[in-house]
Amino acid sequence: MAEMTVELVAVEQRLWSGSATLVSAQTTEGEIGIMPGHEPVLGQLVEGGVVAITTVDGERVVAAVHGGFLSVTATTVTILAESADLAQDIDVDAAKVVLAEESDDVVAVTAAKGRLRAVERA
Repeated sequence: MAEMTVELVAVEQRLWSGSATLVSAQTTEGEIGIMPGHEPVLGQLVEGGVVAITTVDGERVVAAVHGGFLSVTATTVTILAESADLAQDIDVDAAKVVLAEESDDVVAVTAAKGRLRAVERA
């Protein structure tokens, strides 16, 4: 089975790295799926987007990402997010509170929506 090296990195920390067979991400150009041997590409991640990684063991790693870039070569995918949260670490209740407050803080609302989408896709 073909595989590629994937790194998911936020400004504060490396969230995940390992071998994978598929990466999907939401970019400003639309959703993209990356498999081993993909043509090189550089994409800008959307605010409040979701990245899903299928490991070589068949597990899914899902994260909410908030801005950043996706860099693809034939053998590697690097996701450099301004901030990111793995789905299993997301506080769903806190995200729902942000949405319920009808806040004027567009960044906070967008991030909360992205976190809830990540949990749904996990």
